[in-house]
Amino acid sequence: MPPGNSVTVVGNITRDPELRFTNTGQATASFGLAVNRRWQNRQTQEWEEATSFFDVVCWREMAENAAESLTRGARVIVTGRLDQRSWETAEGDKRSKVEIVAEEIGPSIRWATAQVTKNERRGPGEGGGPGGSAGGAPQAAGSSRQAAEPAGYGYSEEPF
Repeated sequence: MPPGNSVTVVGNITRDPELRFTNTGQATASFGLAVNRRWQNRQTQEWEEATSFFDVVCWREMAENAAESLTRGARVIVTGRLDQRSWETAEGDKRSKVEIVAEEIGPSIRWATAQVTKNERRGPGEGGGPGGSAGGAPQAAGSSRQAAEPAGYGYSEEPF
């Protein structure tokens, strides 16, 4: 990743990753991330809080893994780069937004535990295309989507 355009954020997923495929069969997934910031107001001594919302995009195997293993409410660490995307609406209006293109995504284990299962390496043409399972995401042998809420921790709790 080039210096000057890297970002690391820690936050809670606001919507389940949505897995799609490009015309060439390239997997891409996107999800929302809420990042909370908390500070003490020096004048009032009261705690104040602000939340920023980001769209995160990931590609290829990471996209498939994200769609299979991440769910709304999960706390994750995302490292990537900022990318501005522009487009024109059907009405001719110009739109743009800044997204985080993920280089790495990992579970935060500050207030939860995580179980990591390594995928078998795939060669070119194996899995990863639109011809996968019914949901569009190939299932790794023996894997299943587990509950997003580990024992002893509720994602509805704010851990700040």
